[in-house]
Amino acid sequence: MTEADSASASLSPPEGFRSGFVSILGRPNVGKSTLLNALTRARLAIVSDKPQTTRTLVQGVLTLPTAQIVFLDTPGIHKPDSVFNQRMMQTVRTALKERDLLLYLVDATEPVTPAEREAIQLVLEARTPAFLVLNKIDRIHNKSRLLPLIEQYRSLGDFAEYVPVSALQGENLDRLQELIIERLPEGPPYFPPDYITDQPERFLAAELIREKIMNLTRQEVPHAVAVTVERWEEQPELLRIAATIYVEKDGQKAIVIGAGGQMLKKIGTLAREEMEALFGRKIFLELFVKVRPRWRQDARFLAELDWRTPVGG
Repeated sequence: MTEADSASASLSPPEGFRSGFVSILGRPNVGKSTLLNALTRARLAIVSDKPQTTRTLVQGVLTLPTAQIVFLDTPGIHKPDSVFNQRMMQTVRTALKERDLLLYLVDATEPVTPAEREAIQLVLEARTPAFLVLNKIDRIHNKSRLLPLIEQYRSLGDFAEYVPVSALQGENLDRLQELIIERLPEGPPYFPPDYITDQPERFLAAELIREKIMNLTRQEVPHAVAVTVERWEEQPELLRIAATIYVEKDGQKAIVIGAGGQMLKKIGTLAREEMEALFGRKIFLELFVKVRPRWRQDARFLAELDWRTPVGG
């Protein structure tokens, strides 16, 4: 369904209705996915304390009586060192184009680094209105510390707004939402009121499995993991899902499986429980683990993983 088809399918909006596309950008691990989930009031993007959790564009739509905001969560801005990371950075560049507003997220508890300065320049070069959103302010007890930090960011570029928030605690998100809506152009909604995301259920299932792996395993494993859904069989009272977890080394496979298969069982149980809550039905989940050396350098395999081309998971 195209955006035009979606718009025509929806009811006529009230006078003064606003709608537009807003990209959420930032360095790895600053809370972009947490912000997307908080702003859309939905569980659309997986969350982990590991960098580069988000690997593709994740769309989330918030429809209000007066506006519709189409958010796009993006991978963290970084210097790519593999074909896989190059694809992620291309995704970031795509998110900079033809948007109504950019939200550049920073961790308010961290100092400004050279890498942060480079990322800010990349965002500002898009010449699209941008807000600097200072996240994780719930970790700052003395809020006066924010003022010199904001001034430091002001010296790096001309953002339209500087908004301190806590995506995790919901602090100041109502104000951020108001400021976003003020910047959107007047126009009809792009999608029907009940439309939340463009992600297929297969992709959401694969991402939930990957999230559990990232949160349960050691540092070397998360970046080397890919998940594909091989079978999706819908029955009257049961959804059967079979998924393959790919890693690059035998040692990583051993970690994912765990002693006596206990780690894989825990991953499967947690993922299945969350899928049942998300999809609203009973699920039978099978997980398999395979070694695929250097898959992050394999352009063909990466294309299979990207649901926006052939659906691979």
